Amino acid sequence: MSGHIAIITDDPGWHGKELHQAFNARGYHCTNVSLTDCHLRTGSGADSLVIPGFEGTLPTGVFVRGVPGGTLEEVVFYLDILHALRELNVLVYNDVRAIERSVDKGMTSFLLARSGLATPPTWVGNQVHRAYSFIRKQLERGCKVVIKPLFGSQGKDLQLITKPSDLTDFAVYNRIYYLQKYIDSGTADAHDWRLFVIGGEVVAAMRRQSSSWITNVAAGGKCYPAVLDEQFAAMASAAVQAVRMQYGGVDIIRDRDGKLWITEVNSIPAWRGLQGVSGVVVAERLVAHFLDRLQYCSGVEQAI
Repeated sequence: MSGHIAIITDDPGWHGKELHQAFNARGYHCTNVSLTDCHLRTGSGADSLVIPGFEGTLPTGVFVRGVPGGTLEEVVFYLDILHALRELNVLVYNDVRAIERSVDKGMTSFLLARSGLATPPTWVGNQVHRAYSFIRKQLERGCKVVIKPLFGSQGKDLQLITKPSDLTDFAVYNRIYYLQKYIDSGTADAHDWRLFVIGGEVVAAMRRQSSSWITNVAAGGKCYPAVLDEQFAAMASAAVQAVRMQYGGVDIIRDRDGKLWITEVNSIPAWRGLQGVSGVVVAERLVAHFLDRLQYCSGVEQAI
């Protein structure tokens, strides 16, 4: 085997199997690692970073498929492990800084807007009266509002607000409110597009459709093949670049006037549904790019 890759995950499942097969086909061995089983230590004269399955050594590279949830302290510690790997010159993919930027929806919206990309008007803060002010102004303009957890995925704990009384549970948002103007596609069935970008290139895309307003596949959305024009591809590539990812899943919606809006950028995207309708073996494309980055980073290190 050419090297030993750590796949960071607590639930390898189908995606883990796909990655193992793709790495094995390239001559690399993989070990699944949970960040909950890793630890740091100093002053003992031994390894400062301990990763199960890599005792006395470091991974050739690290592919991040999931970061566990938990308390603020737990999440910071899990990210500390990834930061420590980076400090030890181990390739972490996506980079931990990109994961931090994208897992935080507020920062994602800030970076997209700062880059001049079309993303829905957003308000993030912890003052309830200001949150209601944003909601009220949008409703007065005839617009709906979506409230989302600052950290969250797969369509969980989303609420659509069409009138003030729709907001029934603020508690799940831990006193930080991420509010966004709802983009109406103007059709009976809600739909959007998920584009998968690797190394700046859109490698696969799908149309997601749902009878509810939430299109996430995990929430019941259906996947359909999609052939996208250059405008979609350019927006998706620019979104991934704005958050400075090596790869990512970008969600784009077209409003009733035909304008495209970027609603999400995911640094640890799933791709099972996408692969099923596109025919692209995503893990093979990811592993090829990962190994290109690994070779590039090794070359830079040797040059230094």
